[in-house]
This record gives sequence, C-alpha cells and structure tokens, in this order.
Amino acid sequence: MTAQEGSTSSKQCFVCGTDNPYGMQIRFRIEGDTCRGEYTPPEHFCGFPGVTHGGILYSLLDDAMANWLYLQGESAYTGRCEVRYREPAATGVAYQLESQQVRRRGRMADMQGRVLHPDDGRVIAEAEARFIVME
Repeated sequence: MTAQEGSTSSKQCFVCGTDNPYGMQIRFRIEGDTCRGEYTPPEHFCGFPGVTHGGILYSLLDDAMANWLYLQGESAYTGRCEVRYREPAATGVAYQLESQQVRRRGRMADMQGRVLHPDDGRVIAEAEARFIVME
C-alpha cells in the first residue's frame, strides 16, 4: 500500500477534526501497514505542570488506531482499550504516533498504538484495543 493521507469523517472530532478550533487537528496517513501522525501537546493540555495529561495520550492512541481503519475505508468504534503509560510525556515535544492492525476476525479488529519520543523512538505510551467495525 502506498502512503495515503486522510481526515476523519467527522470534521468536529477533537483529535483529527479539521473544523474543530479547540481540537488537535492531527492529519494521519498510512505508510505501508502503519498509520502515522505527529502531535505536539501544548502546555494547556497538562495534568501536572509541563506533563501532558494521560487522557490526552489516550485520545491520541485511540484516534491513531481508529484512523488506521478509517484510512482503509472502514468506520469503527472502540470496544475496549488498555493503555500502558511508560514515562511522563512533556508538553511542547513533537511526539510521533503510530498504529497497526494486529488481528482481524470478522468485525473485530485488534489494534495496537504507540506514542514515540521523536529523539530516540522510545515508547512513551502504548495501547492495545479491540475495535468493532460498523457494517
């Protein structure tokens, strides 16, 4: 598969909606079997001073995984998601986002996602999720 870019079907999506002035407006793309994006969390998305709120990291992971499916032409919703936070994510850093499909059984898509530090690729947070593809 060639590199492909897209945006969500919901232009008001908090993470990737292009018409949401309060959102992150991330543009995801497919490269090979991986969905990729980048995001720099601003200071007003912190939990503790200078540290990105865990809910923001969850949102990044969830949307990266959902966009893998969307950019393949499918719409899906999150059935379950487990996140592991490996280290604090400083605000003001341009993190790399990536996701892949791990397994597919009918309408069930098992996905994985990662937030990576741009300097050395170390994993800041990672998720495993099951998405239910809509018919």
